[in-house]
Amino acid sequence: MINSSYLNDISMNIIKYPIITDKATRLLANNQYSFVVSPKSDKPTIKATIEYLFNVKVVKINTAHLPKKKKRVGQYMGWKSHYKKAIVTLSEGDTINLFAEEN
Repeated sequence: MINSSYLNDISMNIIKYPIITDKATRLLANNQYSFVVSPKSDKPTIKATIEYLFNVKVVKINTAHLPKKKKRVGQYMGWKSHYKKAIVTLSEGDTINLFAEEN
């Protein structure tokens, strides 16, 4: 088990931001959420961080290292940077509110 004070210090360095694409939105129906995470983080650390930040129970985590890709902006060629993606499956009844509701 990972110490909660340790998680409090590094939680923002592990989970960078949620991925909101068409595929990630379809996965929400299966109670799966996608996040961009630190490339050096491992599955137990990601699981503990998600459970600590969102107060949910994580059942499964799938990770993928996505390669850098060439991108063109006008006449200039550049690179879209390498990142690591984590798809987190939550237990039944648990949800993460990714979209803020306005009153």
